[in-house]
Amino acid sequence: MLLFREKIPAGWLPRMLANLPEVLVDHAQLERKAATSALNLEKYPDLHDRVHELNAIAIEELQHFELVLGLLRERGISFHNTHPSPWIGGLMRSVRNGSRHQAIDHLICAALIEGRSCEKFQVLAAALEHIEPALSKFYAGLVESEGNHYATYLIMARHIDEPETQRRLDFYLDLDAELMRQKHGHPILH
Repeated sequence: MLLFREKIPAGWLPRMLANLPEVLVDHAQLERKAATSALNLEKYPDLHDRVHELNAIAIEELQHFELVLGLLRERGISFHNTHPSPWIGGLMRSVRNGSRHQAIDHLICAALIEGRSCEKFQVLAAALEHIEPALSKFYAGLVESEGNHYATYLIMARHIDEPETQRRLDFYLDLDAELMRQKHGHPILH
């Protein structure tokens, strides 16, 4: 797993546990956006030979989206728009122009989002184990998939240009740390 340079903020978990309905809605939105992101990556010429893998990720993300929508229905929670993530927005604003550079940056951002999801789902699953066992099991069940998506995106970026990917990964790990330290009070996963 990726060695992040900043830990999850101390206030994140209590905010998640106190706002589970909103967190579930945000999670549904994130899964929908993750599917869209996988499909959007197919536009880059350097990834045309990876369309099958990207489609597989998109399908899996849509399956996760459906699972979270099912949780919302079971709990009587309506699906709606959520507050945009300042962390994700900060990552994506730094994506460079130019097909090859843009593809590498987009892949690294997608990898970091999946990596943070993997990390946060583990923390959430552990915290929910005794208070919401079914939800704990659900989040624990997503960890491997998120980790696989993280690894796949990084491998794709390295396949395009390994030295450039390493340089940009270093940049993005610094940016991730900076963005993680910025406070916000929204009950969102990222």
